[in-house]
Amino acid sequence: MAETNRYWRLDAYPQGTDFPSAVRLAEEPLPEPGDREVRVRNLWLSLDAGTRMWMTPREDSYMPPTPLGSKVIGFVLGRVEASRHPGFREGDLVRAYGQWADHSLLRPDLGDVWTLDPIADMRQHFAVLGPNGWTAYVGLAEYGGVRPGETVLVSAAAGATGLLAAQFARMMGCRVIGIAGGAAKCALLTGRYALDAAIDYKGEDVAARLRALAPAGIGCYFDCVGGPMLDAVLPNMAMNGRVAICGLIATYDKAERSGPAAFDLVLMKRLTIAGFFSPDFYFRGEEINRLTRPWLEAGRVGMEFDVTNGLENALHAYGKLFSGGNVGKTMVRLAD
Repeated sequence: MAETNRYWRLDAYPQGTDFPSAVRLAEEPLPEPGDREVRVRNLWLSLDAGTRMWMTPREDSYMPPTPLGSKVIGFVLGRVEASRHPGFREGDLVRAYGQWADHSLLRPDLGDVWTLDPIADMRQHFAVLGPNGWTAYVGLAEYGGVRPGETVLVSAAAGATGLLAAQFARMMGCRVIGIAGGAAKCALLTGRYALDAAIDYKGEDVAARLRALAPAGIGCYFDCVGGPMLDAVLPNMAMNGRVAICGLIATYDKAERSGPAAFDLVLMKRLTIAGFFSPDFYFRGEEINRLTRPWLEAGRVGMEFDVTNGLENALHAYGKLFSGGNVGKTMVRLAD
């Protein structure tokens, strides 16, 4: 019997977080690579909230919308099992923009397939040594312009990028406050990850807690959320503070868009607000990893991994990103 390939197909653009009505598990014959293509056996899927934008018809996003009827796209880690590209051999370990599937058919000439060195925990090629780590480092050092001794605030601090931003800010000599949903997540941040303080946005008044924790104001706000959270933070920014925005998870699934209610504070406090996406600096991955790898190898930074087993459970895992049900990096294990 010929081997087949299971994959998740986007049949409609989801309404809110109703993914099951828009995305379904389908099956096809195992695809054969064409000229300069490779077929990868996916071992891990990386689930990232930003990919929600690809499941909308928006034409002004940072990535074009996924065409209806096609495979859902996302980061994968896997091994090349068939290659018709001279730069890749069978057995190569790769990270790529692939498909939510058992196998991904890829065109490396598009520049979105990278070979990897084996490390003790290969999942870190998505986290500290991958796009989440690159986003955290560049957001703090370049867009946030953090300086030792100042207060850095991180939203979604128990998520993949936020958790790394909080740890990296500590390594840069900053006082760090994290915002997360629930007492357990906040305890994790101040306990295992030694943040100076954590705010439970589900049970506390964020603006009031910020006034108490940072009376001199926040020097840099690393924002993964947007929406009402930004409204709570702007009045608590320090003069000449910086807001580095890498995510807007509060609004990804919203049809209507709105700006901060206290937008005038950008002028009154002379704030700088910058948006950035990790694809802007993928080419700098090795450079950034030379700076962060020693922290990882010395055990000074780490990552929580929220792992779901089986391709068939990918939608359940994806939904955690929008309900706050995940801690750290959300991943799906497909094979050993």
